[in-house]
Amino acid sequence: MPEENFADAGVVEAPDSLVKAKHSKSRSRTRIVVEWFVIVVAAVLVSFLIRTYAFQTFYIPSASMEPTLQLGDRLIVDKLSVDFGTINRGDIVVFKAPPTENCGVKVTDLVKRVIGLPGDHLSSKGNTIYVNGVALNEAWSHTEPLGSPIVNVTVPANRYFMVGDYHSNSCDSRSWGTVPRSDIIGKAFIRIWPLSRFGLL
Repeated sequence: MPEENFADAGVVEAPDSLVKAKHSKSRSRTRIVVEWFVIVVAAVLVSFLIRTYAFQTFYIPSASMEPTLQLGDRLIVDKLSVDFGTINRGDIVVFKAPPTENCGVKVTDLVKRVIGLPGDHLSSKGNTIYVNGVALNEAWSHTEPLGSPIVNVTVPANRYFMVGDYHSNSCDSRSWGTVPRSDIIGKAFIRIWPLSRFGLL
């Protein structure tokens, strides 16, 4: 009799142990799947927030900023420096293409250098640009001749005058006017491609 009871007890306990093990493995798999799902969603959300509010990559589609930027370069643009900082003369910025821009293939965004700040009076003579009557010291790389002249422009409040570093091959504020601050996406601060030209701008 005791042997039969022992045998019966063994038959009952073995399935319980297997069921518990299966449930434990199932819960473990479910937890892993949920954890990975949360991680992926969080990563996508963080990436979206960074791209929307902090940094964004851009591709250079033309030669208008040579020799500083070349066709095919890829940049990272700092949006926070515009939202919470100051736009200075000489900054390279990415901005929404003006509605009046009509210089060939239509693009959504443009990249140029800021040479005129709100309130500045701009003009040119020969290859020299004048800002408020003083010759602009273009300490950055650029090409001459100037090409299209700048004819007595006063930059309105909250707007900026843009010119490409490849002066004679740039469709810029000389053609379509000044750019409102609200259209400026951010400052280009680092080139990430090609790797041979990786570095700060």
